[in-house]
Amino acid sequence: MADDGPAKESRGFILKWINEHRLGAVGILWMSGLAASLAYESSKPLPTSVKILHARVHAQAITLAALAGASAVEYYEHRSGQKAKRYEKHF
Repeated sequence: MADDGPAKESRGFILKWINEHRLGAVGILWMSGLAASLAYESSKPLPTSVKILHARVHAQAITLAALAGASAVEYYEHRSGQKAKRYEKHF
């Protein structure tokens, strides 16, 4: 099996960025979910207002799931003490 060093490094970088910028990541997820849902809804024979409404609802559901995931990570970091270790160097 080949060593996937660069792919593993980029995956680690992405996970680290998401961990440090949780709300930004949720915003990016909302925008991409809205764009993907609009693209999907554009193929259906519905009025434009209904397509926009459906896309907004889909993006909102994705955002709520992402916020729930971010809060779970925040809770885990609080319980394990990792968050305090991360910020103690600033104080």
